[in-house]
Amino acid sequence: MESNLLVFTGYSIYCPRADVHIDPWKPVNRAVITHAHSDHARFGSRHYISHRDSEAILRLRLGDGLSLETFDYNRSFHVNDVKFSFHPAGHIIGSAQVRVEYQGEVWVASGDYKVEDDGFCTPFEPVKCHVFITESTFGLPVYKWRPQAEIFDDIRSWWKSNAAEGKNSVLMGYSLGKMQRIMTNLLPYETPVFCHGAVFNVNEKLKAAGFSLPEVPLITRDTDRSSIKSTMIFAPPSADNSPWLKKFEPYSLGYCSGWMALRGAKNRSAADRGFVLSDHADWTGLNAAIRETGAEKVYVTHGYTSVFSKWLNGIGISAAEVSTMYGREEEETGQPPSENQAI
Repeated sequence: MESNLLVFTGYSIYCPRADVHIDPWKPVNRAVITHAHSDHARFGSRHYISHRDSEAILRLRLGDGLSLETFDYNRSFHVNDVKFSFHPAGHIIGSAQVRVEYQGEVWVASGDYKVEDDGFCTPFEPVKCHVFITESTFGLPVYKWRPQAEIFDDIRSWWKSNAAEGKNSVLMGYSLGKMQRIMTNLLPYETPVFCHGAVFNVNEKLKAAGFSLPEVPLITRDTDRSSIKSTMIFAPPSADNSPWLKKFEPYSLGYCSGWMALRGAKNRSAADRGFVLSDHADWTGLNAAIRETGAEKVYVTHGYTSVFSKWLNGIGISAAEVSTMYGREEEETGQPPSENQAI
């Protein structure tokens, strides 16, 4: 049944009949955005369409003058005679799979997704379709996540141990998505907590938009340094090896990423402790999500594209790899040992 309902142009996933581009990495007239990470939401397009929960961050990153139209999950809208709708991807706040339908044919562009409910963003929901466009950031059998409750218990124990030794705990993770998940799941806090400006700015925008997040103060020049002792500091990876970070010595540095599943990834970072916590589906999650779509054809857009597409073909699911610019999020580059290096 496959047709050219969606095509890969080299700079977007394009719907010719609607003249709509999904997650373009060059400016276009009309861009449908799966989520607000910088590798999927680029500046310069004339008009944007997204899920409503992405609005606050899209305006923060792309400007308040943005021409933006938003929709709830499962609410359809038409462009020309093509039917579109957003469905939960479970990746970060506002993340969505884009369902595209014309004359009974259905394609789904998933963007980035994870299948575990993280307790903050709307959980992933499988969408039946004829053609599914998937990521494969962690598309190898070695990547199998433990339940997040166990990871947060590990973080609490590390935090408590550092405090007993008179050290600050500096925990790094992506400022949009990862940090909101971490801050919410670590409640209640046992010692004072603070955060870096990049994390604070995202939180403030989300709180102003009505999302419930804990109050975590920003560290400023006026912050009483005597209050920053045996505490937790939430920071983005871009703060690593910075003069800002050195002010909090003595500290132990923790890093939250799926890449911490590989021993070498931790060894190449400055982290004292790596926590395997990802906002992407693991090997089991990818396979389960694809099976649940019932798709006749799967396109693999970023991550271990060659390996994963070969695996799918080997188990009887027709698959092909596609080269894209996705997977290059601004604060988490440099970690993975993968083919296409995506986080």
